[in-house]
Amino acid sequence: MTDVLFYHLTESKLEDALPPLIDKSVERGWRVAVQMKETARRDTLDAHLWTYREDSFLPHGTDEADFAEDQPVLLTVSGENPNAATVRFIIDGAEPPPAADYERIVFMFDGYDQEQVEGARAQWKKLKGEGHNLTYWQQTPEGRWEKKG
Repeated sequence: MTDVLFYHLTESKLEDALPPLIDKSVERGWRVAVQMKETARRDTLDAHLWTYREDSFLPHGTDEADFAEDQPVLLTVSGENPNAATVRFIIDGAEPPPAADYERIVFMFDGYDQEQVEGARAQWKKLKGEGHNLTYWQQTPEGRWEKKG
């Protein structure tokens, strides 16, 4: 079964919390897809990932760029998987593809956005019913991740 992680953002913005998690995935040799709902969000995140750290960059591309299949990290607005990612991040309440297609799915949701919270709860219930391995992570006041329950 797929490992499904829920990251509940309460202390930082997605733009600050997502890149280090993607970095760790790439360091482990995993191919990553990051799925969101809107192309404007994808394009903003695309620009951010090139500059979020001064000492390095996170190699990535978008689903509209050439050679999407070659990207270690692909930003997408669709449920397709052209880069053969084994890890998929779901942000902004995007509708995920079937969990069984991945080794790991990571839902990141804004704890101050009621629609995202309700969407995460619905996904938790659905995926638990399918028998996947679920874990819930919440931010501490310092912005670190703490596994709950």
